[in-house]
Amino acid sequence: MEKSKKEITDKAFEQAKKYELEYGDCAQCALAGVFDALGIENKDVFRSATGLADGVGLTGDGHCGALSGGVMAISYLFGRQKDEFHRRGKVLKAITISRALHDKFKEKYGTCRCHDLQVKFYGRFFDLFDQGEWEGALKAGLPETCSTLAGEVARMTTELILEQMDKEAAKT
Repeated sequence: MEKSKKEITDKAFEQAKKYELEYGDCAQCALAGVFDALGIENKDVFRSATGLADGVGLTGDGHCGALSGGVMAISYLFGRQKDEFHRRGKVLKAITISRALHDKFKEKYGTCRCHDLQVKFYGRFFDLFDQGEWEGALKAGLPETCSTLAGEVARMTTELILEQMDKEAAKT
């Protein structure tokens, strides 16, 4: 029996949340949640998400790592291949879907920047590269907040991917 869209998107949420709580690295966790829900396995793409955690390299200075992971999943499925490099228009599908994810994220959270998200949730930013700061983040509940956020991003991403797949199937 085929899974419903809700079952698939719920699985993306649950897996991403679980991974973030157990292992950390929001970008990898959101990406893994989407990939698990869609039955995708690609170790190289998964590995390439590593440095995107906490706004790139635990700096908080980039956009949310989970959002990066979601965009990576979208680009993996709909992005331009190297042999299509010369075809500028081949980027439009991935860019359009990624923009939709960005807009949904920003509507829900008000910002995409990791630093600003932490300030919104906790009134301050935690430098997770610093052991003392990491301990403060744990006490403040950051793992629960970020795991839920990673799950939400995985769900949003999977919804957008399934919508695009439905559009493409309707064309054939």
